[in-house]
Amino acid sequence: MSLPNTVPAEVRPQWLQRIRQDVQSMHAYAIQDSVGMVKLDAMENPHRLSPELQQALGARLGSLALNRYPDGRVNDLRAVLAQHACMPEGFDIMLGNGSDELISLLAMACDVPGASILAPVPGFVMYAMSAQLQGLAFHGVPLTANFELDEAAMLAAIAEHKPSIVYLAYPNNPTGNLWSDEAIEKIVQAQGQQGGLVVMDEAYQPFASRTYMDRITRHSHVLLMRTLSKFGLAGVRLGYMVGPKVLVAEIDKVRPPYNISVLNCECALFALEHAEVFAAQAKDLRAQRTRLMQALAAFPGVTPFPSEANMILTRVPDAGKTFDGLKAHKVLVKNVSKMHPLLTNCLRLTVGTAAENDQLLAALKASL
Repeated sequence: MSLPNTVPAEVRPQWLQRIRQDVQSMHAYAIQDSVGMVKLDAMENPHRLSPELQQALGARLGSLALNRYPDGRVNDLRAVLAQHACMPEGFDIMLGNGSDELISLLAMACDVPGASILAPVPGFVMYAMSAQLQGLAFHGVPLTANFELDEAAMLAAIAEHKPSIVYLAYPNNPTGNLWSDEAIEKIVQAQGQQGGLVVMDEAYQPFASRTYMDRITRHSHVLLMRTLSKFGLAGVRLGYMVGPKVLVAEIDKVRPPYNISVLNCECALFALEHAEVFAAQAKDLRAQRTRLMQALAAFPGVTPFPSEANMILTRVPDAGKTFDGLKAHKVLVKNVSKMHPLLTNCLRLTVGTAAENDQLLAALKASL
């Protein structure tokens, strides 16, 4: 944690002057203490592998040569992921240590004079954070009151700022919705006409009814990013990005060597060999999402917003009081009410197992 800027200069450590002032003024990404809690705050897949699959994976990981750097096995993973994602011909795939690393690498690769990054807000915090850390301007364009894209405002912002990258989360975090395909296409075309990139972030694709993958070949300036975190491997930290070969080759130049460990790589390969297990888990979570939406809508004063992710943004009468009440009942969710004015009194609830959702609903009833 950095020292507050109010500390007198004469008592601050001398080395602190070597650290950027904007970094010192930032807050580190906070992870909530979840010990003993029903953990519904981070959009994780609540289902674990069966004991049989855990044992098989353990044996496989135990045979790896951890004394060696990652080798061509990473290319095996790239090929399997490309097939899993139905990557079109003429496209390539780049791996990252989670989507977070890919977002940082994009900012690094596109850091030309006057560069900026633009995205709708509220949205994923790493778009703005990656821009700030790279020294780029970030332009956030507010969504409408019902969390739809403000098409006119997005087009005006693109024309004014001419950003290097426009991020479109599909579905969006924390709102959980899929935006209008017609509005997206107009934004994609406008960004292409001014020479910038568009990144479609499909982190929650396993839970969504639509994907941009079947439209990606229409454009040479669009990248599509996904992660295995929501697939069911949040602890493995593996993201991937698909795009035209020429474009991916340029961005791949800033990727650190050996950024995917042999353990991450083998875990991902193992999971993809058992993709049907994770597909069944996603199907269960989609069913639980429907059930949770209906139950939340029945509470007086509670408004759940439509979701195509494994989370439900929910407005309550008093977000702080409700969050504390849920926590007192050992249920941990995310209080996003202070992230953006549009999110006033909103909580983000991860969809859990049937039993976890029962506990959430009981705790919510008591807390309201």
